[in-house]
Amino acid sequence: MGVNAFTYTPSGSYVEKADVRCKLFALSLLSISTLKAGFFPLIMMIGLLFLIIRGEGKRSGRLLMELKYFFILLFFVLGARALTTPGDPLFVLFNLEVSIQGLKHGGLICTRFFTIMLMGIVFASTTKPSLVKSGVEWFLKPVPFIPEKQAAVMIMLFLRFMPLILEQAKIIKDAHKARCADLEKNPVKKAVRLAVPLLKKTFLSADQLAAAMASRSYSQQRTDPEFYPSGNEGLICVAVIFLSALLFLF
Repeated sequence: MGVNAFTYTPSGSYVEKADVRCKLFALSLLSISTLKAGFFPLIMMIGLLFLIIRGEGKRSGRLLMELKYFFILLFFVLGARALTTPGDPLFVLFNLEVSIQGLKHGGLICTRFFTIMLMGIVFASTTKPSLVKSGVEWFLKPVPFIPEKQAAVMIMLFLRFMPLILEQAKIIKDAHKARCADLEKNPVKKAVRLAVPLLKKTFLSADQLAAAMASRSYSQQRTDPEFYPSGNEGLICVAVIFLSALLFLF
């Protein structure tokens, strides 16, 4: 499997060495604060995240190319907000008014989504999935009526499958280019030709994984990896709380 934005790649950085529980706390708190942040703190946060991604050895240009379908989704979100939010009309599109307030609000929502996506990429690319399982299980263990082991396994498998899905999508696109299928101008047909084989391969991979786990007598009662704090978790938590306060207030 190739390396993409969501693939865990050892780098030896401070972010990678930090305790997974600290990173889960930071991801949760910053994600909540991002939902209340304005444009300026979000731009500052995006710049900080790109610096971290650069420090992990990932190229920003390649990362943005891998997120192009996510940008298409953001474009539709922006268009929906611009066309449905009442306000001062900027221009008319297909008998629908595009408002200035709608563009501003849609742009803010898209910026928030993009910031959360970057935080997820930083977390996924600097944390082993097995440690994520242990961290999620540690947080959910005190919560009643929640099967923490099952929830942790589901999240771990999601992190395992995300790079695989992106790699399969790239293989399918390359196969289409080799057969000149990329010359198709209809975007709906292009999306269907990509989605159908991608879903088929994803379900087959999931079925093979389930069979492999069953053949190896996989059980939830197993020894999880130990936590090895780096010693900087206190400083990281203080910085995260301070950054979250800035995002929430501004």
